[in-house]
Amino acid sequence: MAAARVFLKSFGCSTNLADGEVMAGCLAEAGYILVDSLADADVIVYNTCAVKGPTENRMIELLKRVPKSKKLVVVGCLPLINFERLQRETAFNGVAGPALGEKIVDIVRTVLMGEKVLALEDAERAKPSLKLPRVRINPVVGIIPISYGCLGSCAYCCVLFARGRLRSYTVDEITERVKLDLAGGVREFWLTSQDTACYGLDIGTSLPELLRAVC
Repeated sequence: MAAARVFLKSFGCSTNLADGEVMAGCLAEAGYILVDSLADADVIVYNTCAVKGPTENRMIELLKRVPKSKKLVVVGCLPLINFERLQRETAFNGVAGPALGEKIVDIVRTVLMGEKVLALEDAERAKPSLKLPRVRINPVVGIIPISYGCLGSCAYCCVLFARGRLRSYTVDEITERVKLDLAGGVREFWLTSQDTACYGLDIGTSLPELLRAVC
């Protein structure tokens, strides 16, 4: 049986781009073929952003245009920020939150079997391993999430609904990822998160300590 073909596209912030790279790496390692065209795909995975109203509107319109002959998996921030609208206005086969890591493999496999997937439970607490494989958007740029979530409770911001409370990676986890990427040819690093200045406050370290270790 021929391997299924997956079209995966990420939108939004650098953390979401990193999440997309990891999903692509996990899918490729599991034997799926990553394609560059919707027309060539059996499954379409859109890693969405919905940080602002206009962005959410663009995501919804994009999802509406997916051919009904294709399996559609919607992941990222939109499902947690406005699932009611997503369910009302689009036709998806699978839905999950951000930072899925290797879980995307089981979701795609289940959707291809003809089952519908709703995987939103505890999605705002996701924190995949930094050791997972990835397919980089730019082979010389390493995008490394140093934490997920934030410590704020801003009334105007929806990020907390999608990304949850602060969850930092340890300094050792991040420096090991940097070493791995350097060995793989990366020459530029983006250390990214939703609340970078608060990095480490949940695990007894800090951004300056991380930067000293990395640099």
